[in-house]
Amino acid sequence: MTKRTRNHDHVAVAVVGAGPVGLTAALDLRHHGISAELFDQDVTVCEGSRAIAWAQRTLEIFDRLGVGKRVRNEGTTWKTGKVFWKEDLVYEFDLQQDPHFEFPAFVNMPQHQVERVLIERLAETNAPPIRFIHRLSALDVEDGLTRLTFETPSGPSVWTCDYLLAADGARSTIRKLSRLGFQGRNFEDKFLIADVRMQAEFPTERWFWFDPPFNPGRSALLHRQPDNIFRIDLQLGPSADPDVERQPERVTSRVRAMLGPDRVFELDWVSVYSFQCRRLERFRHGSTFFIGDSAHQISPFGGRGGNSGIQDVDNLVWKLALVIAGKAPDALLDSYDVERRAAADENMLITTRSTDFISPRDQTDLAFRDAVLELSAKHAFARGMVNSGRLSRPTPYRQSSLNLAPDLDQADAIQPGTPCPDAPVQRQDGSRGWLLSEFNAVFTIVIFADGSRGLLAHAREVVSMLARETGLKINLLPIHIGQPGACGLGDTEGLVCRRLGGKPGRVIVIRPDQHVAAVLGTCDGQAIRRALMAATGHQ
Repeated sequence: MTKRTRNHDHVAVAVVGAGPVGLTAALDLRHHGISAELFDQDVTVCEGSRAIAWAQRTLEIFDRLGVGKRVRNEGTTWKTGKVFWKEDLVYEFDLQQDPHFEFPAFVNMPQHQVERVLIERLAETNAPPIRFIHRLSALDVEDGLTRLTFETPSGPSVWTCDYLLAADGARSTIRKLSRLGFQGRNFEDKFLIADVRMQAEFPTERWFWFDPPFNPGRSALLHRQPDNIFRIDLQLGPSADPDVERQPERVTSRVRAMLGPDRVFELDWVSVYSFQCRRLERFRHGSTFFIGDSAHQISPFGGRGGNSGIQDVDNLVWKLALVIAGKAPDALLDSYDVERRAAADENMLITTRSTDFISPRDQTDLAFRDAVLELSAKHAFARGMVNSGRLSRPTPYRQSSLNLAPDLDQADAIQPGTPCPDAPVQRQDGSRGWLLSEFNAVFTIVIFADGSRGLLAHAREVVSMLARETGLKINLLPIHIGQPGACGLGDTEGLVCRRLGGKPGRVIVIRPDQHVAAVLGTCDGQAIRRALMAATGHQ
């Protein structure tokens, strides 16, 4: 709840920036019952499609917040792609050969539509209205509180907060006011984005060209979006003049060369960009947390920018909720910085390699790339070396201090730090469900039942005791191999056991962000307690 003081308003958490990352943060804070206000300097959602490719893990996070199915249903689902070299198809790929997941590998939906979905969901939760046209002009820390001054049409507006989430993007005002800089690499190459509206029978796939005849010596990308919009991305080279390349007649000429002289289309949105692979040295600065592009800027190849920002939120908010509630020490918040910096480093490394393959730096690199492409047309072993953008996948936190190290006997199970994969389950009423939807954003103790009533009775007693001792909300989730038992879920297709390494009596402790905290051979109350203490920063 917002508190009014004599000179200003106060809120527990202030989120600055109402893009997809800031909106997701506001929605997740609302989900955890945390008082928050969301500020943005603009008056509406973003212009143009911007980020379009939302990965399976992001869709699962969205689903926890009540928007995953809407994004899936209103967006364009895809999982396959084609890679071309010059005029020839080199190979095809399938990102999700196993269909037994609730959400697809990717959904394409333009950023402005995703923002509208998130805004509508926020309104459904009765969250405070977004404070648009609030331009941050000053930031100070006094008496343990962060003081924010915004310029608005009606004059300055002053707020204080206990915690500040900087979701204000690549040109972050909070980062500038905090006098923080990036470390990493700038790329001089420039690219053209053209969102084109047209009627076309192209399949819903990702098409990527190396050195095509319509853009010789460079690359091109074609992607379908909803409403007959297609994303075209053309490499221009480092010497391109953005002002010239944005001119409609220039863009139309390039697009016509790609699509053919008879294709009828109209330009919906155009942008020219270059990019960086950079990040802040640290993502936590006292009570300020940088999330999304304000913390890290990643090459767009592979759709890792927006997706990693949503995963930043997923990592941070549950920790913030526990600390605010007094159920975890402040040190838990340091793990956000450690875990998400590691994720940013992985994404930067992967996308830098993609960029170097797409845009060879010299003739030696070009010769190597072309040799790989030539081999890939005939030999499957070479296709793993082709890099048109390694598509977004969640980062496991294998080295995190929040993990309880597994025993050697558990080596065949899913490893701590890994995001828990989804799988189909059967409920007691016979209906079909999905594993991740049963976790409810709290700590979940998954136990693979052995048919023994005594085991489940013991597990319920252990969880009840631990909930009392720790003050944590803990969900006990029995998994029965085959049909559901007297309580719990049935693993009728065997996919829960296969994906998690389940066997009778094994226990898996899941964090509120659905990452594995521990794998235990038995339902040992002391071992589960150690796992919960580690996962909440009690070292």
